[in-house]
Amino acid sequence: MLGQVVHAYGWTEDERRDLEADVVAHLWKAFGGYDRGRPFSTWMYRIALNVAISFSRRRRELVPIDEAASAPGPDLAAAGERAAQLRSLHGFISGLPPLDRALVLLYLDERSQKEIAEVLGITESNVSTKIHRIKRRLRERMGEAEGEES
Repeated sequence: MLGQVVHAYGWTEDERRDLEADVVAHLWKAFGGYDRGRPFSTWMYRIALNVAISFSRRRRELVPIDEAASAPGPDLAAAGERAAQLRSLHGFISGLPPLDRALVLLYLDERSQKEIAEVLGITESNVSTKIHRIKRRLRERMGEAEGEES
């Protein structure tokens, strides 16, 4: 879980290490206030995402989606089309506003809409609406990418 958040919000390895240390420090400080009546993972996600969103806002930089999709990383060329799709998906997620990016991470982690709502502090209907809109934008983007390849 922590790795997903760190990789979604940290653009470089140094940023990821800094963000991970920041999240762990916040978790440590906040542990005394943990309500054992709530799932630990929900509490942890909420803190990690809040720290990551603050980190992202402090940076005040935006990388265009196309640059994020082609950011250096492991050599995925051998993996073919699937690797290209994964890079495109990563670029799409990286280009989302921080709250939407957090929502996608939780969704991909197969969290329920109720848990996503609790973690993000929004309503379940808002979660549903946002997921629907993000999926629609992703389909549109993937359709555009397929059209460019033809």
